[in-house]
Amino acid sequence: MAIKFQYNKTSLNELGKQLKVRQKALPTLQSKESALRMEVRKAKDESERLIADLEAALKRYDYLAALWNEFEPGLISITDVDLHTVKVAGVKTPALGEIKYELKPFNAFTKPAWYADGVAILKELSRLGIESEVYKEKARILDYQRKKTTQKVNLYEKVQIPGYQEAIRKIKRYMEDEENLSKASSKIVKNRHAEEEEASAV
Repeated sequence: MAIKFQYNKTSLNELGKQLKVRQKALPTLQSKESALRMEVRKAKDESERLIADLEAALKRYDYLAALWNEFEPGLISITDVDLHTVKVAGVKTPALGEIKYELKPFNAFTKPAWYADGVAILKELSRLGIESEVYKEKARILDYQRKKTTQKVNLYEKVQIPGYQEAIRKIKRYMEDEENLSKASSKIVKNRHAEEEEASAV
C-alpha cells in the first residue's frame, strides 16, 4: 500500500498524526487478537466436551434402546430456545438460556413407569446437543473476528507503520536537502555580492 504524501510540513504533520494513531492502536489490537485466540480455543473445547458428553450419555442409555419403541413419538417437543447475546473480548456472541419444552399430557398409571425418566433423558440429550451447537457457532464468530483482527494487526505492523515511517523519513530528508540548498545558494549570493562590492570599491 503506497502512502500518498507531499514534500511539505503539512503533509509531514498529517503523516505524524496517522503514525501515532496506529502505534497507539497496535498494542490494543494485539491484546484483542490474543484474547480472541484464547476464547476461540475455549469455545471449541467446550463444544467438543459437550459433544463427548452427549455421546457418553447416549452410550449410558443404550440399555434403554428397546424401550424407546414403546415411547410415544411427539410426547415432548421443543417450543423455544432462548438465546441471548454475550460480549466476549468486545465481540457479540450467542449464549444459551432456557430451552422451553412442550410435554403432552400422559396418564402415568397406564404408561410405563420409566416414561418420566425418558422425558428427563430427552431433555438432557437435547440440551447437550443444542448447547454444543451454540458453542460451535460462538467459536465460528470469534474465529472470524480473530482473523479480521489479525489482518488489521498485520496491516498496521507490516505495512502502514513502516510505510508512514518511510514517508516521514523521505519528507524530512527532502526538507533538509531544501534547507541545505537554500543555505548554500544564499551563501553563494552573499559571496557574489561581497565580490561585486569589492570589485566596485577598487
